[in-house]
Amino acid sequence: MRKNRHGSEKSEFSILALDDDPIMTATIQSYFQGAGYQVDVENDPVAAIERVRTCHYDILLLDFLMTPLCGDQVVEQIRTFNHDLFIILLTGHKSMAPPIRTIRALDIQGYYEKNDRFDQLELLVESCVKSIRQMRLIRSYQQRLADMASIMPEIYALQEPNQIGSHILAAVQSLWACTDGLLAIWDGGRGAPHLRFSSGDAMAGLDAETPELLCTQVEQQFGRERVLCSPVANSLGESVGVLAIVMAGKPDFYQEQLFRIFVRQCAASMENTLLLRRVKDSYVEVIKALRLMVDAKDIYTRGHSDRVSYYAGHLAAALGKDPETCRQVRLAGLFHDVGKMAIPDNILLSPDKLTDEEFEVIRKHPECGSSILSAISSFRTIAPIVRSHHERIDGKGYPDGLSGTDIPEASRIISIADTFDAMTSARRYRPSMTFDQALEKLVEVKDTQLDGKMVDVFLNVIRELPEEIRQMEPGEQLRFFAEEVF
Repeated sequence: MRKNRHGSEKSEFSILALDDDPIMTATIQSYFQGAGYQVDVENDPVAAIERVRTCHYDILLLDFLMTPLCGDQVVEQIRTFNHDLFIILLTGHKSMAPPIRTIRALDIQGYYEKNDRFDQLELLVESCVKSIRQMRLIRSYQQRLADMASIMPEIYALQEPNQIGSHILAAVQSLWACTDGLLAIWDGGRGAPHLRFSSGDAMAGLDAETPELLCTQVEQQFGRERVLCSPVANSLGESVGVLAIVMAGKPDFYQEQLFRIFVRQCAASMENTLLLRRVKDSYVEVIKALRLMVDAKDIYTRGHSDRVSYYAGHLAAALGKDPETCRQVRLAGLFHDVGKMAIPDNILLSPDKLTDEEFEVIRKHPECGSSILSAISSFRTIAPIVRSHHERIDGKGYPDGLSGTDIPEASRIISIADTFDAMTSARRYRPSMTFDQALEKLVEVKDTQLDGKMVDVFLNVIRELPEEIRQMEPGEQLRFFAEEVF
């Protein structure tokens, strides 16, 4: 057995070992507990399914041939209610393993051919652990972005400098759970800060004549390992202030990135005379992050917002709309699903048919997206577009049941682009359609779901796209569309 150098780190990961041979499960338990993992065992497949349903496990190691259920049958039942569990299938011989298409369909991370050594199995488990750590980081990052998005509109709405300063420090403590914080703003030149706020006694004693010197003081007193400190720059790139926080431990990469985004937002909120002009450029970074976060919630829809924006912009241009209208359509397409941040994962990612109550939750995402965008002055004009992108020509859409030309023109454009991209994107419950198959479907819903005249124009828009775009892999398409949008 390899020497365990990270036992304390591994103890946070739990394993369930399932095999109808008690000797095998006992051996696995002994080996991996020695490597620092938490390990439970089960010899009954039916009981194991219930344990996964009621208890939290990160990794499942299970035998393929068991009674009364084989391993693939166990996985199939587990996947109806748990998609996060990492699963490794154990086989007595490689020829006894299920076909690769079954492994892929059931989202099994790998299989291991049983032998006297567990080194290969340990490597598979460690690979799962690395992936789990990354998923935990991503979810933490998503939650912090969502928290920041909910805080920033309130800060932008404040006009009194003293209020802005106290709210920024309160937000910092909420987002980073820091032990101390300092915000200092200079009104040009050197000397004492024009405005100064601190949330702890240690920071209150620091004093410097320039932002650069204050940053140096903070790092020297508290140590660079525990400090997040950044100059606050104005619209000309000049350092006019400092925002610094002291963490209980060393901040990770994602905390540093979020802090940089937050500092830029704070700089814009404090520059009152340029607020209206800068709010879009400074806040769009958070909106982009929210859009990417929506995509990250479901790998099957990754890049969807970029493509909807791309298709909708080209359709608007083909309809003869002026450049400003085309820009508004592209922006609305980019942010049309931002309201899905408010939808719980267990509903948004459910593999089962939604209940009426769950579908009503899904139907609220246009209203949620409209509310988010309405809080930002630069994006208020696209909020009604986002609200109505799921309305139908026949009046059977949502949230307001609008019909015909009562639906905003830009919303009708985005609805076509959204529908087309949804059909040409692979989902967990169905494969993607070809471009031509999707276009045929659009024709079928003309003048009921979608604006018929716009659909006719869209058919030509898609057929005139360069052939190389149709042949691109989804990741390549995303890079191409991002260049077009931005």
